[in-house]
Amino acid sequence: MEQRTLGGTGIKTSVLGFGAMNLGSWGGVDQDAANALVGSALESGITLFDTADVYSSGESETLLGKALGRHREDVVLATKFRNGVGEHPLSGGASRRYIRKAVEDSLRRLGTDRIDLYQVHRPDWNTDLDETLSALTDLQREGKIVNFGSSTFPAHAIVHGQWLAKERGLSRFTTEQVAYSIFQRAIEADVLPLAQQHNMGILVWSPLANGWLAGKIKRDQPVNNHRSNIAAGEFDLSTPQAQRKLDIVDGLRDLADDLGISVAELALAFAASHPAVSTVLIGPRTPEHLAQNVKAADVTLDEVTLDRIDTLTTPGVDVDPQNRYEIPVPALTDARLRRR
Repeated sequence: MEQRTLGGTGIKTSVLGFGAMNLGSWGGVDQDAANALVGSALESGITLFDTADVYSSGESETLLGKALGRHREDVVLATKFRNGVGEHPLSGGASRRYIRKAVEDSLRRLGTDRIDLYQVHRPDWNTDLDETLSALTDLQREGKIVNFGSSTFPAHAIVHGQWLAKERGLSRFTTEQVAYSIFQRAIEADVLPLAQQHNMGILVWSPLANGWLAGKIKRDQPVNNHRSNIAAGEFDLSTPQAQRKLDIVDGLRDLADDLGISVAELALAFAASHPAVSTVLIGPRTPEHLAQNVKAADVTLDEVTLDRIDTLTTPGVDVDPQNRYEIPVPALTDARLRRR
């Protein structure tokens, strides 16, 4: 499998990475199934494995750590913090206090002495970013984490983070994890160029747009979405937005047929084709999903194909902005902050 460099870190990663969100109760994947999936991923050449403390309340980290076992040193191990585990009021956020606790818990669950890439899962608008960067820099100097990055940060927060690190003499975010797909292209206008400017590695999540680009959603079939808690209402096929997506999928299906590949392979190869992207995360729940998705590692899209995709979805524009997973700045959700 093709290996790419993760931004300016010098670390080599596979063009496809293993997203472990489905390991555990969220995806119905137990330890035996996790062992099989991780083993097959390793055999296919995948070398980056990404999880988060919030996935199945820590169960994903535990299952992944055990599944990797003796192969721990053969992979880049990434996890995330911020959303919290459990409902305790002190759980979550990006404060120094919580980061200290979260990293120790993740190290224990993963069964390792270090995390290769530790990521802030979402911005924490209640914590000064220099507080977060300072705490992460300390963990890096202590050897508990090797590199750290952000996830789903808007462009202004990425710029602010880079400036703060330079101004304060701290280590900087070296990666950004983004939702990027044929349906979600707004970041082509700001986040992806910024990442290239600052030599940040891009990890892509949701390249299949929450399942829309897996090629199995059809007009006359109701959708049984196991992630309905995350995408509530997104699969109501009667809405204009859903009809627009179905039209696009029809066009993509014709294009994929011309290339002799599946819609999923086309979508994954599209995400990997952007020069800012280091790795595209796939999140299989079954061996069949994994086997289909890894085929995309051998697909290279030429300019003619990419141009045809651009006629179906506009570069730099989301098909449905309501499907973005960003946490808006407080002033957009609390009118009082706009009227002081």
